[in-house]
Formats: sequence, structure tokens, C-alpha cells
Amino acid sequence: MKKTAIIISSAVLSFATFASAQTTADQQKAMTPDSVLSELMAGNKRFTENKPTAKNVSDRISKTSTGQYPKAVILSCIDSRVPVEKVFDQGIGDIFVGRVAGNVENEDQLGSMEFATKLAGSKLVMVLGHTACGAIKGACDGAEMGNLTGLLQKIEPAVKAVDGYKPEERNSKNIEFVNKVVIKNVQQTVADIRKRSKVLAQLEQEGKIKIVGAIYDLKTGKVTLLP
Repeated sequence: MKKTAIIISSAVLSFATFASAQTTADQQKAMTPDSVLSELMAGNKRFTENKPTAKNVSDRISKTSTGQYPKAVILSCIDSRVPVEKVFDQGIGDIFVGRVAGNVENEDQLGSMEFATKLAGSKLVMVLGHTACGAIKGACDGAEMGNLTGLLQKIEPAVKAVDGYKPEERNSKNIEFVNKVVIKNVQQTVADIRKRSKVLAQLEQEGKIKIVGAIYDLKTGKVTLLP
């Protein structure tokens, strides 16, 4: 009875408490995909309002050296203007972050997500794109350069999927078009994750995780969830 009470009480701790203190195994176990998503969005609100929670970095380093219980795994672009932990007001040990230009998935990223959820207990998978993405612009222009060529080819289906623009409008100079491709690319990646990973798809079907897409606005710092 006491053990149950401890788990329940840990589940209703404030989001700010979770953000400022290192997550424990019991807290992670008590979280749900929806509660984690709400906590991340609350953290983004604090970020945009310049009200981050205080975090004892030295204490975090010490406590996480013996284990980790992250609540989410986020696949984002490598863009230096999107510091993922800061964007969601998270600290050391709170979230897994995978980064690649254009936030596209590959076998390595999928395997990392499977580890983060199935083995390490994270409750949320998020694909985080951002406005005015350079990789998206390159794909819109059909850019080619070394290994980047193959990466941009993964974004081409999203470029082709955006309708309503004349041929001369479908390029990086048209920021409206670029940002629509950004959205389509995130949605495509989310769909690909479900299609290419039986592990993640099954976990979501069982309600153990949630897979979502979101966009970070470079001008405001705000994260918007996609339908």
C-alpha cells in the first residue's frame, strides 16, 4: 500500500519539479506519454518566457553517472539555433536527443529510438523540425554535394508532396513554400518511423509511448505540435 502511494505521489509532482530535479526510476515509470508531452510543452513555455527552472549541473552530473531515466527521445535537425534541451527547459539526464540535418530518420536513428523507449523507458518520441531549415531549402533547390546529396534525397518526397505552387515558386527563396515542406517532412518522418520500426509501432499501439511531430519557430522559440 505504501509503495503504491509513493508511485502515485511521484506522478503528480509538478512539472517544474520534474524539470529542476533529476528524474528517478519510479518517476519515469509513473509517467505517461501524455504527461511527458505536457511537461515538454510547459518547458517550452518557460523557455519562451525566459523563465527556465534552476538546475544544479554538478549534482546532475554526479547523480546521472550511475544511471539515467529520460522521459523522451527527440529527433531534431542539427541546426545550432535549436538547442533541444534548452528549448524544452530540460537538463542532463532528462531527454535523449538525436540530431541530423533535416531531422530525417535512418536505421541508426530508429535503433536509437528503440533503445530509448523499449530498453531505457522513455515514453515519448518526437520529431522536431524548424522553420527556415537549411536542409529543406537544399532539397527544394535540388542541391547536390558529397554525402549531403543522399541525405537531401530523403526529403524530396516531402517537397513533391506540397501542392499549390507554380514551378518558379518551388525553391528556397519562397519561405512560405519552404516552411510547408518543413511541416510535410516532419509528418513524413513520423509516418516512416511507424512504418520502418515494428518495435516503436507496437509500443505506440500498446499505449506505452506516443510518436508526435512538432515545429520550432526560429523567430519566437515556440514549439507547435502537428496534427
